[in-house]
Amino acid sequence: MTGSKTNPGNFFEDFQIGQVLRHATPRTVTQGDVALYTALYGSRFAVQSSDSFARSVGYSSAPVDDLLIFHIIFGKSVPDVSLNAVANLGYAECRFLRPVFPGESLYAISEVIGRKENSSRKTGVVYVRTRGFNQDDAEVLNFVRWVMVKKRHEDSPAPEPVVPDLAASVPVTALGLAAPLIPTQFWNRHLSGSPHRFDDYGVGERIDHADGMTVEEAEHQLATRLYQNTAKVHFNQHTEGSGRFGRRLIYGGHVISLARALSFNGLGNAFHIAAINGGRHVAPLFAGGTVYAWSEILEASVLPQRADVGALRIRTRATCDLPCADFPTAEAAPGQPGVILDLDYWALIPV
Repeated sequence: MTGSKTNPGNFFEDFQIGQVLRHATPRTVTQGDVALYTALYGSRFAVQSSDSFARSVGYSSAPVDDLLIFHIIFGKSVPDVSLNAVANLGYAECRFLRPVFPGESLYAISEVIGRKENSSRKTGVVYVRTRGFNQDDAEVLNFVRWVMVKKRHEDSPAPEPVVPDLAASVPVTALGLAAPLIPTQFWNRHLSGSPHRFDDYGVGERIDHADGMTVEEAEHQLATRLYQNTAKVHFNQHTEGSGRFGRRLIYGGHVISLARALSFNGLGNAFHIAAINGGRHVAPLFAGGTVYAWSEILEASVLPQRADVGALRIRTRATCDLPCADFPTAEAAPGQPGVILDLDYWALIPV
């Protein structure tokens, strides 16, 4: 008998504008997932760490970390979108729409909204909008990402390029949907680990998060498997050893979670990522690198629909083997070791 029942993944030629991809394997999020996520990154935000603290500020219990939700939904899309990826390139228009609690089950659906062949003719960039839902079919997350995907045949004709027009940022009016009203008089600054609230931050302020985390080979692969992300570039040395970098790439989301965990030192009360405006992986990260991070406050906005929390628009740069006391930027030394992530996001913080 001939034929194959295995999934080779989609190549660039397989994607069509408007194509809907219904991703397999719904995932029930457990307390074990939450504990392992904490073990991998050491995140210390009180709302996600303590049921009693979360209940005191309006949650029914500690919600699942926003980025763990993001990574699980992202991971669902990988077998259909980026199994044959060269690299994940960026994100936009990401909104967290409702909290997720342990015991809930998540699934994902993506739509192809753009594609463009690269000049090398070996790869192309595919844009998808991915939506995550819970067991009640309620939408919990919505984001756009774009990824460089290998072509099946280099001589395949190039399709008409379609590049979506993406918003530069998520509007303030679309924030705060995933957080309950916070009785800020009960926000315990001693338990949260920071005395600084919304009014303590100013536009243009820069914060060196000071600490660093060295990434080991085992932990980044464990993290990527936690999200059921099967992209070959993260695991298979037989294929990646002879590739562009000669070794396995660390999943870009791993860097995002490291930077977010590091940001607790300086942004300890920024308890909830409400949206990701944009992000790009400036350079790859490999095992053995030490990640540092610094943040800049781009905007500080009062939410028009609520008075309990404010929104900080934060631009965080993560670096490799480069402490951030001098606030390095991707533009300062292109092509040199340094900045590996440039992330623009909104975070809620008590007033």
